[in-house]
Amino acid sequence: MRFDELGLAPELLRAVSDQGYATPTPIQAQAIPIVLAGRDLMGGSQTGTGKTAAFSLPLLQRILPLASASPSPARHPVRVLMLAPTRELAIQVYESVKLYSKYIPIRSCCVFGGVDIKPQFEEVRRGIEILVATPGRLLDLVEHRCVNFNQVQALVLDEADRMLDMGFIPDVTRIIQLLPPQRQNLLFSATFSEDIRKLADKMLTSPALVEVARRNTISEMITHRIHPVAAREKHALLTQLLQSPELDQALVFTGTKIETRRLARELQRAGISADSIHGDKTQQERLKALKAFKSGETRVLVATDVAARGLDIDDLPHVINYELPRTPEDYIHRIGRTGRAGRHGTAISLVSAEEFQYLASIEKLIKLEIEQVIVPGFEREDDFAASSTGKRSGSPAPEKSSRRQAAAKIREKKSRTETGDAVKAGFDFSKPYEYVEPASGLLAPAVDVSPKEHPPRARRPVAVLLGGIGKISD
Repeated sequence: MRFDELGLAPELLRAVSDQGYATPTPIQAQAIPIVLAGRDLMGGSQTGTGKTAAFSLPLLQRILPLASASPSPARHPVRVLMLAPTRELAIQVYESVKLYSKYIPIRSCCVFGGVDIKPQFEEVRRGIEILVATPGRLLDLVEHRCVNFNQVQALVLDEADRMLDMGFIPDVTRIIQLLPPQRQNLLFSATFSEDIRKLADKMLTSPALVEVARRNTISEMITHRIHPVAAREKHALLTQLLQSPELDQALVFTGTKIETRRLARELQRAGISADSIHGDKTQQERLKALKAFKSGETRVLVATDVAARGLDIDDLPHVINYELPRTPEDYIHRIGRTGRAGRHGTAISLVSAEEFQYLASIEKLIKLEIEQVIVPGFEREDDFAASSTGKRSGSPAPEKSSRRQAAAKIREKKSRTETGDAVKAGFDFSKPYEYVEPASGLLAPAVDVSPKEHPPRARRPVAVLLGGIGKISD
């Protein structure tokens, strides 16, 4: 199937063609006809499967007859509301909507927290048909009375499971209560927990179900490999890999914000164009770093897991796990930044002996034994080796040093000697301990420690209250 077979308008097909897309992904091929028919939809899909276009294109098509080139805000009411859990994901959805609507007179904007609300306030006031928002900031706009939902025709809830994890469901429920009851509803989630199903029951009416990627599934377009390496050699190995012409661009994941900053600085000192993105940076700094990475100005972007969801980078070839995530599901979210929209990608992990337990959990989750590749000069340690059965095993217990062994033998010999002396002296270890009065002469004579009497002290004069020396009483 091709996009021109889905019944989309020529302006939308032209915008899709500009992005180099000709064949829809499975979720696009199944969801677009349903949304065009005006039905509610419950979609099960992971990030990177093309679900943003699956709901953006048909919704643009549905409001296209109402498009207007008039500058009047009254001619541009909010008709489609799209909610996303994070700023990064909201920006990603907005950029897709902007690309697909560039040949039609439909306005859109994106509002999110962490930045000044005044510019967003003014942009919404000028009139928009499609509003992409995070729940918290949208409620801020509602309190400022600058947004009107009377003409909303469709609501999109993207990554509902993530909203549930972040505690946004009460805000979402409040927003739903402000919308017209007659509207089209689209809900997308990677998982369908009981709470998500309850939300769907309140939000959707006889929805169609489209599920193309179940939970914890990984794209077949991604090649996985690990490089066993000592923890102290990770930086040197990463630098060598990034200096290779094969790794033209890479997203590197670390476990902490401190490690993210440090690693980005060390890569810069090595002559590699690198930047970092993490929770301590302001929104402007994060957007600037992401923009430079997308444009190719920055070759390497070092990130924490805050960037694992919501980053949409065209044709990102490599994702590198500098440190393995402690939660196996986070591995899937990380590598989901590559191998998107039918493109091939590579997921590389630098694994030390201490991280073997995390690797085993990841392989169990994705049901795949990842290939090990030894980089010359960074041979694996003895405690990270395959057993004779072919299965990788963890680190064996370290052997005691010769000095420790000698000290242990001395302590053991001393203990045996003391025990033997006690047995010779007639001490029975099988009976409870009883105090025995020592024989006379074995101890030194007792010392008299009774308190000594002291002579009475001389009486002193007592000062009276108002001054002077009182008489000494007899």
